[in-house]
Amino acid sequence: MTADVHPKSSGLNAMTAHRAYRYAVYFAPDLDGPLWEHAGHWLGRCAASQQYFPQPVIAGVSSTRLAAFTAHPRRYGFHATMRAPFILSERYQFNDLVDRVNALCQTIEPFVLPRLRVNRLDQFIALTPERDLQQVKELEAQCVTSLQELVEPLSSAELARRREVELSPEEDALLVRWGYPYVLDRFRFHFSLTGSLELASEVEISALLEAAHVQFDPLPLCAFKALAIFAEPTQGADFVLLKQCPLIGGA
Repeated sequence: MTADVHPKSSGLNAMTAHRAYRYAVYFAPDLDGPLWEHAGHWLGRCAASQQYFPQPVIAGVSSTRLAAFTAHPRRYGFHATMRAPFILSERYQFNDLVDRVNALCQTIEPFVLPRLRVNRLDQFIALTPERDLQQVKELEAQCVTSLQELVEPLSSAELARRREVELSPEEDALLVRWGYPYVLDRFRFHFSLTGSLELASEVEISALLEAAHVQFDPLPLCAFKALAIFAEPTQGADFVLLKQCPLIGGA
């Protein structure tokens, strides 16, 4: 099974011939659908085409502040994390990752997510399903565990950097075992709409929440039809959507 390459990702195939700094396995909605389009304009960037867009005009939030508040998710591209960014082990090539993801996709049938709602999670705003879905939890666990063989272990420096954020004992154990602390029992399926709002005023946060509701509440239900492979071409670069690998279980 060859991973699907969407026209919006055309021109990116050359990247697959070279080793990216990091890869990630995400859920990204249909690239022709309204959620992807609306999210691209909210964040100001499409991770598939690498195009930039004007962001919404939000009363009470300047364009400069909006750009700053959305800088983190804009860099990573609109997505829900299924396997957090990792360095691919030197024993493997990009095509090995594609093959593993496609093999997993062959066992999973497409499904529809519960309605997505705008919520404030800790210090950021995100879209979250209105109820948990066991299929999502199981698929995330499979992405974490089945791809672990391909992942380069974290360096001591990276472990130390990750531990700069206060972690529970369980989260620290997950970090050591899987390279990321918010997996399995600590996993929360979500699409980030902002980065940290720690420095935002309550007026700005209220304005952002209201604008996000306007942007995303009217959208139809979202189908979970593929796993997406993203790449960080060089350290610190914007992430790019390389391939959508369709779920074909039961086909």
